[in-house]
Amino acid sequence: MKNITSALLLSAAAFSASSREWTTDILGAPFEQTTIRLDSDYAGDPVCTVIRAVPAHDTRRALLYIHGYNDYFFQEQMAHQFLCHGYSFFAVDLRRYGRSMRPGDTPYDIRDINAYSAEIDSTLNIIRDSGIDEIVMLGHSTGGLIAASYLSRHHPSTVKALILNSPFLDWNLDDTEKFIPLVSILGKILPSVKIPQSKSTAYAESLLRSAHGQWEYNTTWKRPVPLPVTAGWVRAIDTAQRDLRKIQYPIQIPVLLTMSEQSISGDQWTPEFNKADAVLDVNDIQRYGSTLSRDLKSLKFSGGLHDLALSSCPTRCMYYKNIFSWLDTVLPDK
Repeated sequence: MKNITSALLLSAAAFSASSREWTTDILGAPFEQTTIRLDSDYAGDPVCTVIRAVPAHDTRRALLYIHGYNDYFFQEQMAHQFLCHGYSFFAVDLRRYGRSMRPGDTPYDIRDINAYSAEIDSTLNIIRDSGIDEIVMLGHSTGGLIAASYLSRHHPSTVKALILNSPFLDWNLDDTEKFIPLVSILGKILPSVKIPQSKSTAYAESLLRSAHGQWEYNTTWKRPVPLPVTAGWVRAIDTAQRDLRKIQYPIQIPVLLTMSEQSISGDQWTPEFNKADAVLDVNDIQRYGSTLSRDLKSLKFSGGLHDLALSSCPTRCMYYKNIFSWLDTVLPDK
């Protein structure tokens, strides 16, 4: 009876995977997307969007990418790198981001980082149902915080490694950082209160082809000047960062921690913004990232932007070279 039940469950999972509706993504072939309806939360009925691209040959490995704050998945070159190295590629636009924005949504808003477990669990199920049994997670900035937080609490057997691209493990607010505990308290009482962000467009200018960068993307989904966040969002981020620091080495799988060699600050763009992290302090990333796993490798990249995947070609190529060299060591061929 037990074997029959197991067979039925496997059949149901296979049917669910094959019956899911996939449509051509906004990036065009080979990218496809599907929408997942999530449980209702404080703001309504959110959705997330899973994007996939699969190599021409069969593979048992996949990469799951989680984007950052004021962001969404658009890094086609990153996906093609993993496809060329034999990985299926999956990304998720989290609730109230990018493809998952719906009328009335407050962009980026979340009250608890743990809520994103619904998006990650759903996407991991889709990946596993497609026959994948080795998954690598890659999180950028806030996505790195989300991925690290998730893997500190959950230990899915199919997730074999974690790559962090400039993870948001600490605030970078200079003197105003001392007010974060007060804003966090406010976020518990009045979570919808708006907290203004920096008006600087310097980082966006280092990315956009129309300014001083190399890339084109939807500036409604990834705004040159981010919209205000809420006090509830600040509380969610601050709580997740503090929780990660409570236990040394909370992640039980190999971690590759990557970041720029240097940070830069200022409101006006200069050529130096195209060679450094204009969002976070790389020293904080190193300090807090080094305590995430006993099996951790840390790399800094000269000329790296906050999103290393959007850096200039020499830095970007070195970034990918090191990723796949590291993956070869932690995921040897069976």
